[in-house]
Amino acid sequence: MITVEHHSKIYEFQTLDEAMEWAKQLGEFVTIKFNDLEIAGKFGVDGISGGKFSNGELYTWKKRRRH
Repeated sequence: MITVEHHSKIYEFQTLDEAMEWAKQLGEFVTIKFNDLEIAGKFGVDGISGGKFSNGELYTWKKRRRH
């Protein structure tokens, strides 16, 4: 049994694929637990394109190099 925790509620799934697909569609931070493992995050998030996140916010982080 795979469990997904979202906003303090627990949802159960038969397979990890089902749990991951649900988490991707939800698009919010969740914790997936299975086989004594725990994976937490926002699944299915798009990358950065044109200097912006998929929600339109600007991506402003820059790596600073030391000389």
